[in-house]
Amino acid sequence: MYLHLGHNVVVSEASVVGIFDLDNTTWSHITRKFLSEAEKEGRVTAVSDELPKSFVMCGMENKPDIFLSQLTSTTLHKRCEAAFFEEIGKRTGLKGLT
Repeated sequence: MYLHLGHNVVVSEASVVGIFDLDNTTWSHITRKFLSEAEKEGRVTAVSDELPKSFVMCGMENKPDIFLSQLTSTTLHKRCEAAFFEEIGKRTGLKGLT
């Protein structure tokens, strides 16, 4: 399955390590330092020119890619859940999941 981050940017759900709200997570100096270092290393991609509301960490390597999205972390999480239940419904044939 795939997760649409906005503005024609799609990532594999299997590669998503986490979805984070920028307002809540950037209070920590550790998170700010992590994002700053990732940006210096060229691992940060802005999905749009709009003010980002969340970031998505992708990849299981030492240094994951970061996507800044204008969508809220709640919206992205709901998209993941919807895709998950749709897939389960298709596999099992159960109604009400799709």
